[in-house]
Amino acid sequence: MLVSLFDVAGPIMVGPSSSHTAGACKIGQIARALFNGTPQEVIFYLYGSFGTVYQGHATDRALLAGVMKLQTSDPKLKDAFRIAQQKDIRYKFIPITTPTPEHHPNTVRIILKKGSRHLSVVGSSLGGGKVQITHINLVPIDLEMVAGRFFSLIVGHGSGKTGRDAIKSRLKEWGIAVHDEQTFSTEKGRKLSPGKRKELTVFNIEEKALRLPQVLELERLPGVEFVRALTKLLK
Repeated sequence: MLVSLFDVAGPIMVGPSSSHTAGACKIGQIARALFNGTPQEVIFYLYGSFGTVYQGHATDRALLAGVMKLQTSDPKLKDAFRIAQQKDIRYKFIPITTPTPEHHPNTVRIILKKGSRHLSVVGSSLGGGKVQITHINLVPIDLEMVAGRFFSLIVGHGSGKTGRDAIKSRLKEWGIAVHDEQTFSTEKGRKLSPGKRKELTVFNIEEKALRLPQVLELERLPGVEFVRALTKLLK
């Protein structure tokens, strides 16, 4: 098993806890990357210990800071409330006091909204700055983020292989190797729109980064609804 310095020492961070601060910030960053834009409103549903110590451990500030693209090491993290007000971002934290055994103790559901667009992301902080994303909208997903491993692309598409195959074909044309891929579907009996089953595929590729024009080209391929990179893009 490959072990990185990140796994051993944890991330460089501002805050008292890697689980409650650094991990929370990372979940916020991922939600923002998936939303692809600045939200007008964000609601945070806090489960388990997130819901009981979020104020004392700066989990609230860290989550909001991540949604605003601040890094775990940024000293401005402690000023997240003021920065959100300056950006005219409305936010609310709702602790869930009812026991939820289906959730990891450090879990948050983030709802991001802008106009008619909205996105729901459920993520858990596993310690040492590691996080796991378990749902994106209605799609259950098992995405564990570890810094420095791979460049991850999340692709939204309808059921079937059209979108996935188009992505793989274009990456192959560019000489980019796919290390692995996983496809996740909407839960049985639940659909994002009538008559359509939605799927997400996570591609871990062996390149450090793609360029923004490449990602935009992937998004225009047949059968592909959206492409989001969870690593900083080159311009």
